[in-house]
Amino acid sequence: MKPARRLVASAAVLLAAALFTTAGCAGADSGSSGPIVVGSVNALSGAATFPEASQAAKAVFDAANASGGVNGRQIQYKALDDKGDPAAAAAAAREVVGRDEAVALVGSSSLIECEINNKYYEQQKILSMQGIGVDPACFSSPNIAPVNVGPYHDMTLTLLYGSETLKLNDICALLEIAGNTLPSYQAAIDEWSAITGKKLKYLDATVPYGGSDYTSYIVKARNAGCKAITVNPVEPDSIGQLKAAAAQGWNDVTWLLLTSVYSENYAKAITNAGAGVYVPAEFYPFTDATSPQNKDWRELMTKNNIPLTSFSQGGYLAAKYFLDVVRGIQGDITRESVTKALREMKPVTDPMVGTPYVFGPGQTHHDNTAGWPIKLASGTNKWELVANDWLRIPKK
Repeated sequence: MKPARRLVASAAVLLAAALFTTAGCAGADSGSSGPIVVGSVNALSGAATFPEASQAAKAVFDAANASGGVNGRQIQYKALDDKGDPAAAAAAAREVVGRDEAVALVGSSSLIECEINNKYYEQQKILSMQGIGVDPACFSSPNIAPVNVGPYHDMTLTLLYGSETLKLNDICALLEIAGNTLPSYQAAIDEWSAITGKKLKYLDATVPYGGSDYTSYIVKARNAGCKAITVNPVEPDSIGQLKAAAAQGWNDVTWLLLTSVYSENYAKAITNAGAGVYVPAEFYPFTDATSPQNKDWRELMTKNNIPLTSFSQGGYLAAKYFLDVVRGIQGDITRESVTKALREMKPVTDPMVGTPYVFGPGQTHHDNTAGWPIKLASGTNKWELVANDWLRIPKK
């Protein structure tokens, strides 16, 4: 063999050996007394950020560590930034899963990371308990199970509340579509139609994210005879849409929105809510300041100066569910044992949500199907509860 060929062959053997060694120790435990590495991939910087979910998960783990950890071992929580960038999302997952050998991902919150990383998680045999799932892959992967309702079931719920509780007719939809989300939103609308036998009067799926002027979209909806509108907006877009309606004198339209606009800042920014803004909150409404359902979460978030939002509720619950499961593991806590425990776990109930959580062996995970209806009325700048119980999507 020529020297150059021997060099190439030797390099190939060394590379294969290195890959075999890395694969063999993936998820390896550093010993029964070493830290338990848990990770998450989050939108911490970029155009849209959701830092509260991972902050809340860290607060739960810090509290557990202060009380002795899990079977005497500390949890080392690593929250990485995907920067809203696909390459950064992929790199973050490979860092925390491959290099740091996390046993699981807990509390992630991102617009893109499920779509980018779900196949990698399958390859690495690691599970992710998303704090907030957004893109369709979060709910259609065997290795990802978000704790939140998600925007698609949320849309079905808001339509159900509008047609069945408020008895609204002539409901229309203005959709802001990013990436491959249109089929999922259409499926949510179809699910509402299958339950109620009703159809949308008008649908426009061309509404832009971050639009500078929504007047033309509002005028078209009004001319179509819409009496109520469901939208899947981010807060700034919704504020612009409501202002455009008010500028047209359209003050009797009802807005059927999603949890994405549920915040105190949004309420303060809205003066004219038309006939009302209705949202099926994915977790028990955090603006109900005296609720026993949120007491433990509220105290922990306040202690750690973490904003009281739906995002922090999701991160908190993901970490809480994770601890419930791993504390029951007999023997070493490794990626393999955590995966087995999550696959075999029994459903966990919590007063902050209307549906029990279970990871389980399913090929998809979209089981949270309950929201708590809330309303923002004109001139109040304050959310109020408009129900005494959870609104649930009927079981098929």
